[in-house]
Amino acid sequence: MEKIYTIPVNEAFSESAESPECGCPFCTIFNKLEDNELDLILGAAMMEPDTRIQTNKQGFCRTHYDMMFVRKNRLGMALMLESHLDELREETRRSGITGILTKPGVKASKRIGELEQSCYVCGRIDFHFKHMIETAVLLWDSDPDFPAKFDSQPYFCLPHFKMMLDYAQYRLAKKRYSEFAKQAEAVEFKYFDKLREDISWFCKKFDYRYEDEPWKDSKDAVERAIKFLDSDLHNYRGDKKKG
Repeated sequence: MEKIYTIPVNEAFSESAESPECGCPFCTIFNKLEDNELDLILGAAMMEPDTRIQTNKQGFCRTHYDMMFVRKNRLGMALMLESHLDELREETRRSGITGILTKPGVKASKRIGELEQSCYVCGRIDFHFKHMIETAVLLWDSDPDFPAKFDSQPYFCLPHFKMMLDYAQYRLAKKRYSEFAKQAEAVEFKYFDKLREDISWFCKKFDYRYEDEPWKDSKDAVERAIKFLDSDLHNYRGDKKKG
């Protein structure tokens, strides 16, 4: 029986199996998680005291500032920024005994350095996404219907392919891991070979000797190679063009 935490994984794998243009199912999962988190932070969660404490402390990365901005809730952003700026100013200024005993700029440099490494939305996504990767591995191991769905994936982007193998090695028995890795590699290297063929043909099309030949599947080979090598993230919502 399907459980609530398996639904997003099954849905993403079904979408990619039915429509190969959806690409890596884990990229789809990541983008949906991100979309949900951004809706939450600009919605009811924005005014919750516990959430505001965390956003004041962690801030946001530039990617998520930009993605919140295009959602057109500038008042919501401004309210968060107001309290974040107030708290950050207090945390970075020299004051009291501490200010006397430390060199100018030390406190500010330390706090800004911490802020550069943190993002409230990234942290939330990372927590949930790791569980989604693990869920996919466990579904493969326990759900008799999932391996066929797994085998029908167009590909896994390389960063998520690595994460999946790492979790599988940790979670599965040695023999089962070998079976899992073999099936995952079969999916991956089939696409690897096709992508390499398409990239090669794309290059040849710029040679005058091939100018009258058809493009075959190579017209978008460069874009597909980038998505394969470095994931296809931050594009789920219509505010930013998908693809």
